[in-house]
Amino acid sequence: MPWVFVLIWSTGFIVARFGMPHSPPFKFLTIRYALSVLCFGAWVALARVAWPRDRSQWMHLAVAGVLMHAGYLGGVWAAVKAGIGAGTVALLVGLQPVLTAIWLTTTSRDSKHHAVTPVQWIGLLLGFGGLVLVVWRKLGAGEITPLNLGLALLALLSITTGTLYQKRHVAPCDVRAASTVQLAAALVVSLPLALLEQEAIDWHPAFIGAMAWSVFALTLGGSSLLYLLIQRGAATQVTSLLYLVPPCTAVMAWAIFGESLSGLMMLGMALTAIGVALVVRDPGG
Repeated sequence: MPWVFVLIWSTGFIVARFGMPHSPPFKFLTIRYALSVLCFGAWVALARVAWPRDRSQWMHLAVAGVLMHAGYLGGVWAAVKAGIGAGTVALLVGLQPVLTAIWLTTTSRDSKHHAVTPVQWIGLLLGFGGLVLVVWRKLGAGEITPLNLGLALLALLSITTGTLYQKRHVAPCDVRAASTVQLAAALVVSLPLALLEQEAIDWHPAFIGAMAWSVFALTLGGSSLLYLLIQRGAATQVTSLLYLVPPCTAVMAWAIFGESLSGLMMLGMALTAIGVALVVRDPGG
């Protein structure tokens, strides 16, 4: 399941490259969330899935949904629309495992369950070093502005906070019902922002294809897998998988768009894989 998640999640930047020229970010995301809610809602109804009974769980799911969907995706897509490169966004969001580890270390010193071991710290640093090597050539001079940098950092803080919040506050429940609540909350937040965007949607085939993949593969597939991984694994181990996303994205961009794939980038991918392996290994093994 982790490897399937990485492959699906890595297509996010590829989809953005197809869809962003034909739509402003929040209009795209609002349609994506609305279609996803309809799909999940129908699935829940047909399967007669039980909704969370505790009212507080509805609130916790909504908060996590706003952070992990509206905040993270909104920040990434708006940053790309504002001119920052996909490689730069990948590098900034790739700081998430380090932020997660720092937070858990400083707030859970007495909890062996959440403690980050020295070996895992080495893995985190190796993974980040490999990530830098992968995206280094994609860092374009002059592409960063206060606006797009702020949006990218908003995405980073949103996905980090959302992951930690969900792991701590959201009780295990059916992923279909949980995803419906989370996406509905993201829709409520994103819709007003979409109405403020002046740019119209161009219903180009690339836009339609990007929307279909975003709904069925990224949201119904990728987000559901992320929810399950967070529920079943330690936060540091789960977020370390995101180190593998930029390398996988680089390979996909090379295969689809003919982007360069140098020896330095392949070395970075190897270091990233080793780092993730160190983080997700059984600390007692």
